[in-house]
Amino acid sequence: MIPEILRYQVPAAQAEAFEQAYARAGDSLKQSPHCQGFELLRSDKDPELYLLKILWDSADGHLQGFRKSKQFKAFFEQIRIYLPHLLEMEHYRATGLEWQR
Repeated sequence: MIPEILRYQVPAAQAEAFEQAYARAGDSLKQSPHCQGFELLRSDKDPELYLLKILWDSADGHLQGFRKSKQFKAFFEQIRIYLPHLLEMEHYRATGLEWQR
């Protein structure tokens, strides 16, 4: 599994619409066999900052599978207006340092 991290800076006036758009876009992620889960987080310190973590089966599954699927078209339609607010979009590798209770 490989996480993709997306960071957004969304003006406060658009925050509710942004969250609703990702709720709808999440349906497309749930339909993809390559998506293993996702989480949208909002900063307490700066409510204009969002972090989205999407878990993919592999980078290839994301880039060659999902991105070429009908689910991607539906996903992109929901979130494309927020691309100007995108600060980062990157795949990361696990380091093995993790702990959860």
